[in-house]
Amino acid sequence: MEPGGQLDMQQLLAAAAAMQSQLMNAQQELADAEIEGTAGGGLVRATVNGQGELVDVSIDPAAIDAADPQETAQTISDLVLAAYRDACRAVDDLQQETMAPFAAGFGGAIQGGASQDGLPDLTGLPGFLGTTGSGESGQESPGTEPSAEDPPASES
Repeated sequence: MEPGGQLDMQQLLAAAAAMQSQLMNAQQELADAEIEGTAGGGLVRATVNGQGELVDVSIDPAAIDAADPQETAQTISDLVLAAYRDACRAVDDLQQETMAPFAAGFGGAIQGGASQDGLPDLTGLPGFLGTTGSGESGQESPGTEPSAEDPPASES
């Protein structure tokens, strides 16, 4: 902030551009990632990309019992589903890990501190992400949906 409490718009815009660039890089890193999940002690492997899309499934021949094809089909079906879910959990963990610095940095700027990226304190901006001019919570952020516990807004 400049003396007198004014926001330095150039500094704010530069910080926003830097954060946008870092966010785009993180999103690309996630899109390029491939995570493998397994089930049945490795009999079935499912590969999922960073966006949660299934890109490959492999089934070890040892998972197939030629004497009971119907039971084998059901077992393999269950193992494929379990391997996919395992991979999706790993993708969720990777997404959390990759995006955590952005949530922490942005949240720190909103809560009154300067983030590691040097973002200014934004709590004094009227209506900014649910804050009033006094920095108290009280308004919903634009574009947010009310929660299930919130009463419906009356129409005038």
